[in-house]
Amino acid sequence: MDPGASGNDSVVTEFVLLGLTKTPALQPILFVIFLLAYVATVGGNFSILAAILAEPKLHTPMYFFLGNLSLLDVGCISVTVPAMLGHFMSSNRSILYRSCLSQLFFFHLLAGVDCFLLTVMAYDRYLAICQPLTYSTHMSWGIQRALAGMSCVFSFTNALTQTVAVSTLNFCGPNVINHFYCDLPQLFQLSCSSIQLNEQLLFVAAAFMGVAPLVLITVSYGHVAAEVLRIRSAEGRKKAFSTCGSHLTVVGIFYGTGVFSYMRLGSGEASDKDKGIGILNTVISPMLNPVIYSLRNPDVQGALRRVFTGRQPPT
Repeated sequence: MDPGASGNDSVVTEFVLLGLTKTPALQPILFVIFLLAYVATVGGNFSILAAILAEPKLHTPMYFFLGNLSLLDVGCISVTVPAMLGHFMSSNRSILYRSCLSQLFFFHLLAGVDCFLLTVMAYDRYLAICQPLTYSTHMSWGIQRALAGMSCVFSFTNALTQTVAVSTLNFCGPNVINHFYCDLPQLFQLSCSSIQLNEQLLFVAAAFMGVAPLVLITVSYGHVAAEVLRIRSAEGRKKAFSTCGSHLTVVGIFYGTGVFSYMRLGSGEASDKDKGIGILNTVISPMLNPVIYSLRNPDVQGALRRVFTGRQPPT
């Protein structure tokens, strides 16, 4: 390999992704499983998006953010799964250094926007339930676009910072990644140079993009719970909580897998547990989100039926 080929005085110009299994007999089976998962995720999220666009009743702030979340889920699974499918069908498991950094950048960009949008959706539920009289003012069309734009800017800044910081590391020894995509913990383990600055940057990012949003979500739903419990009607309480249940489920899955993905930075070798968590984070979660949001939502279900049958929404 050419020592200067990667552009950062590094010997390693490509990495080898071990993927999910080394057993040749399992690879065709896994190819079919993940291909179906990818098709289901793309189809499910685009169906939700089509329903939101086609149904006037769903032209509200909550569904505006849900539509953006669907796009992010499609992007997130597209960053990892198509490359993994290609590796299943080929004996070549290598990924170029630049391609690895690109995958890292886009994964953190999309996951970061996802994180902020989940926080914005919690704030939307807080305004809708706790401050209904001023909801239209506090969640106007301009504010919706501003919140979505700020989420993209913050996430882009973090993803670019993490990627540039990784590009300064030297990779002069092993180049085998025991995973199916490039991410920070695996690259840190292969670095020949100090990763102290990188870990500090990741710690700051975790506080700003992980802990702070989770605190805001918790505070928002604390106010929501207190407000809902004041409702005397059991049916009213059930209806109010039902509008939050889907979002809380998605938040639990997203943060649960995220915490387990990065809490093992100080551990030694990567294990198959990391791959399992990666599948939950990049495949299962995006695939389940459309199901979670439509399962108990009659408005979305009705809009989906009209999309698939071609019927016009009622005027």
